[in-house]
Amino acid sequence: MLRRTLLAASGAALAAPAFAQNAPIKLTIATGVDPSFAPYYVAKEGGFFERNGLDCTVNTGPSGSAMVAFLIGNQINSAYGAEQAGVSAHLVDPNVVAVCEGTALLRWISVLGRNIENMEGLKGKRVGVARGTGSETFWLSVVSKLNLNPADYTIVNVEAPEMVAALERGNIDAFAVWEPWPTRAMRAIPNTKILVSNDQIQIVRNFVYMNKAWGLANAEATTRLMRSLVQAQEFIAASPAEAARHVARFLRQDRAFIAELMTKVEYKMNLTPDSVGNFQLAIDQLRGMGKLSKEVTPAQVIWKDPLAAVAPDRVRI
Repeated sequence: MLRRTLLAASGAALAAPAFAQNAPIKLTIATGVDPSFAPYYVAKEGGFFERNGLDCTVNTGPSGSAMVAFLIGNQINSAYGAEQAGVSAHLVDPNVVAVCEGTALLRWISVLGRNIENMEGLKGKRVGVARGTGSETFWLSVVSKLNLNPADYTIVNVEAPEMVAALERGNIDAFAVWEPWPTRAMRAIPNTKILVSNDQIQIVRNFVYMNKAWGLANAEATTRLMRSLVQAQEFIAASPAEAARHVARFLRQDRAFIAELMTKVEYKMNLTPDSVGNFQLAIDQLRGMGKLSKEVTPAQVIWKDPLAAVAPDRVRI
């Protein structure tokens, strides 16, 4: 009843037409396995894709950013990940574009260490970083914000799901990554603590990406996808407990744990000057690492038309 009420209360631009007489449009989307990507999960588990006439397969991988690369050559239709991953994929295939900011990670990414008291004690240690993801973006921001010397740290490339085990084995002394891995590490490994969190450094953001060529050729599917995600975001804001239940069911994790993690982020589905600023930061970081194969601007990476067609008030750039 609550979901029907929310849909009925949505503005005309978001009202879902009846598609019962038509075959649903098939889509494949992909992301990581943590609650920062909740709009994808809620749209699937809460029936928003279905009610908008979509038959949507949601694939998951080691991180949202790792899945963004599958938009190159249109291997999938949409992905959900961090800024640096989107810019890197766009450099390979200019059709890979961000269509909205999905999540602001308010207190989500941390540098966590074992047997280390503070950031000063991290000098000379091995730090696990997932290259090409929000993990690397955050670590570089920590280095810049705290005026650290990169040569003081040995960076070890570790995928996010492997970091807790790597820390426990002693392969690394610390890691920089998003939830739920810092919380899981503190619960499982003695003498672990957060050394710095992203609310002290930078608000990292996750974006929804599409392949622009596919989106233009499949305008109706693009509109239905965007409408579904905006409705899912509205539902999360209005009914956080029910939304956590959907996310926990999709991820097969404890509902209370998921509900706790979801309070550390803010779900957006918009485009603002902050969105643009984060892409500029990612571009600057890639340039600094020698990984910017050609110059690109945030305006080239961001495609605002799909969101503007569904919810123009959410586009503020």
